[in-house]
Amino acid sequence: MNDQNPDSPGTPRGCPVAHGSAEVARLYGPEAATDPFGIYERLRKEHGSVAPVLLEGDIRAWLVLGYRDGRRVLDNPRQFARDARIWRDWQEGRVAENHPLVPMVAWRPDCVSQDGEAHRRLRGAVNDGLQAAVSRGIRRHATHFANKQIDAFADHGRADLVAEYAGYLPMLVLTRILGLTESEGRQLVESSAMVFQGGEDAIRHDGIIKEILGELAERKRTEPGSDLATGLLEHPAGLDHDEVVSHLRLVLVAGHSTTSNLLARVLQLILTDASRLSDLISGQLTISALVEEVMWNSPPLSVLPGRFAVSDVELGGHRVEEGDLLVLGLAPGNLDPEVRPDPDVSVQGNESHLAFSAGPHECPGQSIGLSIIEIAVDVLLHRLPGLRLAVPPEELTSTASTWMSVLDSLPVEFPV
Repeated sequence: MNDQNPDSPGTPRGCPVAHGSAEVARLYGPEAATDPFGIYERLRKEHGSVAPVLLEGDIRAWLVLGYRDGRRVLDNPRQFARDARIWRDWQEGRVAENHPLVPMVAWRPDCVSQDGEAHRRLRGAVNDGLQAAVSRGIRRHATHFANKQIDAFADHGRADLVAEYAGYLPMLVLTRILGLTESEGRQLVESSAMVFQGGEDAIRHDGIIKEILGELAERKRTEPGSDLATGLLEHPAGLDHDEVVSHLRLVLVAGHSTTSNLLARVLQLILTDASRLSDLISGQLTISALVEEVMWNSPPLSVLPGRFAVSDVELGGHRVEEGDLLVLGLAPGNLDPEVRPDPDVSVQGNESHLAFSAGPHECPGQSIGLSIIEIAVDVLLHRLPGLRLAVPPEELTSTASTWMSVLDSLPVEFPV
């Protein structure tokens, strides 16, 4: 399955390594976990806006580092499809069904995995379901669960805002949207994170998610409610069981992990800059402005899977061939010196970042995530006046997978 011979069929045929250049960089492993931005910048210097990389199992892919090339890929599904069934490594048997990349890259019966009319049909059902969820009070749910999470540590004077707040709050709101119980939502927090983390446990945790959501879909057939599961089951698009479960999984996994990570990064920015915290409390700075800044500099998803070349094409000076896998560098694209020659210049009011992807597959639930974050920050600062970081900012650490860089902890203290 994982043939590491540079001349094997698993090598993208336009990949420079096939012609004797330096070893291809890995987007997984110890270096990638601790210094992903160092890898991105090294690749940019060596290869330009598109670079050959290795994913888990030494599966080869192209990493799109440039902003403009990223937009070209995202905006052109006829050239760069989302349908993994044309992935050459998959077709030729180098990626087994239990490979750690499968939960993130392989084809599923959901709107993210398809283009054209099939995508429009399924995306319409998801959009309608999420819009209905918004109308039923996302901000009310977020306020309820934000207070509930804070209640658990408010008397302690100390907390870890990753493990005790940002790590759970988005999932708890999503349980209300999907139609799950709160206990099911808490159970799914770990599984959702493990799918993005990859490794041996990714497949097992993906199975846990699909089992719980499959049971939810069956339950809602006989006990319908005001939730996304019921909305998908009853939608005129006529989704079958697998399509319903796949879209519930999509909303849960993508919605929780990215919103949780974005919330943690926004709180990190607030708590490591006293002037920002002061401006926020006084009303001179808005939460949405801080969120925008984080989405440029530390997007919740660093690398987006995946696109597949429909035919041979030139991209970033490289020959990408039919069936090659491309992964989109959202984080390096946002820092592309061609569009941001000075990364210290303010990006306030500029919403052209790649954090929510772009094109026909742009994130459909971004307004829900942003509402959760705005409520989470607002409630936290009102409930815990005097909130401050409990360690020096330089002691905060992050751990990255191929797909995202996650803040390990955010220890804080506050008067009781």
